Amino acid sequence: QVQLVESGGGLVQAGGSLRLSCLASGRTVSWTAMGWFRQAPEKEREFVAAITWGTGSAYYADSVKGRFTISRDNAKNTVYLQMNSLIPDDTALYYCAVVRFPQIATAAYWGQGTQVTVSS
Repeated sequence: QVQLVESGGGLVQAGGSLRLSCLASGRTVSWTAMGWFRQAPEKEREFVAAITWGTGSAYYADSVKGRFTISRDNAKNTVYLQMNSLIPDDTALYYCAVVRFPQIATAAYWGQGTQVTVSS
């Protein structure tokens, strides 16, 4: 069994910040990397960021570089996404995922998602 539980979404004004969390459980010992994806209404799901469990190497979509930071706490099996300088285009359902490293834009398992809404 694989479980990914996201939390931390909400409504925020443009320019504000939110931190998303993803608690992972199950066969985590075999996972190399975790990531965050998002899907806005009427748009395809897109890659946001990924991080490797071991070295903590981080990868970002161009649209969030410099504003979002992905991190992990191995002891807690938790991955975080710190989102700063939020803009309305960041509004989406955010999903945590086990990514198919090194193909970081593809995922093997998904969480249920947490809604982020940025008002202008």
